[in-house]
Amino acid sequence: MFKSLKLLASSVLLSLSFVIPAANAETVRLAITDLVGLEELQREFGAFRDKLSEVTGYDIEFTPVTNRTAAVEALRFKQVDFVLTGPAEYVVMQNRADAKVVVGFSRPDYFPVIVTMADSGIANVKDLVGKRVAMGSVGSTSRHLGPIQALADAGITPMDDLELVHTKVPVLWESLKRGDVAAVGMNHTEFRRLRTQEMENGGHQPGAFRVIARGPDLPNDLLMAGSHVSDEMISRLRDGFVNHSDELINSIVHGGGTDVDKYTGMRFISNIKDSDYNYVRSMYATIGYPEYSDFVGD
Repeated sequence: MFKSLKLLASSVLLSLSFVIPAANAETVRLAITDLVGLEELQREFGAFRDKLSEVTGYDIEFTPVTNRTAAVEALRFKQVDFVLTGPAEYVVMQNRADAKVVVGFSRPDYFPVIVTMADSGIANVKDLVGKRVAMGSVGSTSRHLGPIQALADAGITPMDDLELVHTKVPVLWESLKRGDVAAVGMNHTEFRRLRTQEMENGGHQPGAFRVIARGPDLPNDLLMAGSHVSDEMISRLRDGFVNHSDELINSIVHGGGTDVDKYTGMRFISNIKDSDYNYVRSMYATIGYPEYSDFVGD
């Protein structure tokens, strides 16, 4: 009897040794740009947060930010520890917040496209001069800056030659079909998804749309750490991504989110160079923000 009780007590103590550290785990604050509100963060990245907490031992909690600028300022003023963000925000964070890279999120087919209706008579970018073109939200790498640069690479000055409007992607898609705009800019993944939905819902066939310009593959999305975050904490998170890569990817792609297309087939990348983002810096020069346009060497 006494021996059984002793074994039971030992088992309880052993169990507590695993529970107590979790209860006392250090809290890490994580923000994700493009997502506003705790409900949206939980829906899209709740499973990822839980898995990252599990593999690192940190108590990771979401910190909502209202927009991209707010994310930069939150990192700068130590109101958040880590931010998952896009290439455009990375350039600003490097300039204003002295942020540090933890890991890159490499997304397949991540490039901007300029789309017109095939029967519009618009065959190339120069045919758009003087016309209205719709883009996604201001500051988005693949819905605004990337499409603008693709137009500039094709030989026009988009800020002067076009009437640019910004709206949500579903709205600009409908505007294109109605003829309210001559072309739209978005990323390829969104275009492919919308074109497929159009066909499945009995609307336009894929051949009704024409891509008249494409940009190059864009640099990786990034998990960034604030300058106040210790090297030890960064190393621990980075090790979690390296050692549990497939589990973390599955938690994003199969975690119940509604906007996971962009991460399907992704990989985590650790060898990130600042010079990889020089093309994004050229985008800032194109839209008139030279303070974010200084190239860096390899």
